[in-house]
Amino acid sequence: MAAKSIISRPVYGTLSPQPGKHHLFVTDAEGALAITDLAAKAPYGFFADAHIIFIPGQDGRHVAALEALKPAQFYQGPSFASALPRLKQTLANAHMGLRLYLAGTEGLIGQAMQAALEAGIDHTAIQTEHRGSLARRIQCVHCKGITENVTTQPATCSHCGLLLLVRDHYSRRLAAFQGVCINAEDRSEIPPTEEIFR
Repeated sequence: MAAKSIISRPVYGTLSPQPGKHHLFVTDAEGALAITDLAAKAPYGFFADAHIIFIPGQDGRHVAALEALKPAQFYQGPSFASALPRLKQTLANAHMGLRLYLAGTEGLIGQAMQAALEAGIDHTAIQTEHRGSLARRIQCVHCKGITENVTTQPATCSHCGLLLLVRDHYSRRLAAFQGVCINAEDRSEIPPTEEIFR
């Protein structure tokens, strides 16, 4: 019998070209490969009115591949936080029928989805595909701070320093997994740390 999935955990699909005049892509690092895979299936001229927002990460790979698609607009930023004002402005000025494609890490997908839903984009107009790292964005339930790119279990909160059990519970509102103090009763009890979200 298969293990039951956590109800709050997002389910991702595979990007595919959708009919429409306006296409907005938000991606990071390996998510660029999902867009180039989509491009191989897309009709001629699909990217003529497309906008790509790309956060390549430290190695800067895949920039040339995305630029080669010749989108109407291409933005490359150092972080999601730096790209967020552009994304919000683009969503605020979006025309009816916008198609939104999100590809990459769970942190990027969750935060971009959050911005899109706040802007009133219908969830049926949004496609997602997970690519790359399984690192998690977690919220400490004690101090409410967000720690990005968590790969270990347990993890240390980057705000209050508590040792957190990274739960599978995902908050769509916060676009983050929940972290709860793993040694609340005895702070001297420190379980071994394992890297499990690679």
